[in-house]
Amino acid sequence: MTDKQRDWIRYFVDYSAPIAFAVVYFGFGRDFMKATAAIVIASIVALVVGLVVERRIAPLPLFVGVMGALFGGLTLLTQDKRIMYVKPTVLNGVLGAILLGGLVLKKNPLKAILGKALVLPDEVWRKLMLRFGLFYWTLAVINEIVWRTQPEATWVTFRSFGLQILTVVFTLSQLPLLMRYVQPKDVPPPPGPE
Repeated sequence: MTDKQRDWIRYFVDYSAPIAFAVVYFGFGRDFMKATAAIVIASIVALVVGLVVERRIAPLPLFVGVMGALFGGLTLLTQDKRIMYVKPTVLNGVLGAILLGGLVLKKNPLKAILGKALVLPDEVWRKLMLRFGLFYWTLAVINEIVWRTQPEATWVTFRSFGLQILTVVFTLSQLPLLMRYVQPKDVPPPPGPE
């Protein structure tokens, strides 16, 4: 399997559950419980596909997938939508606590997950942990505001697409910090005259 194909599998693992939730919700008469069943199934399938292709499950997709299956399963079992509504709050709250707790304990969970992909000084890892920890807590607060004040369809859209868009935009906003530390060996030389 090529690296490009593996990248597509990673995208599937990361985004299939929220997309399945939205597609089933909006495509099948705004049935929240059917959409919840779809997110449970998609979470499990994504984890299995990730395991088969990568021969391992990365910690973050594992955590997110288990949370999706757990909260979705509890929602279906109790028929209480609020469980699914608070899932992004709990998920992002825990991620923020892990990162900010790592700062306090002088541990670096972000570097443990991404350290092979990025070579950065410890000071930069600490800045990223602080920024992402606060960002995840902000997402948790925003989710609480949206699900408590907006119609269900607005929350489904926010949960399925808004959270991902905010995460991508925030991550891109960190590129100036990261680019200061890209090693020259990581950048291909410019093409020479022919």
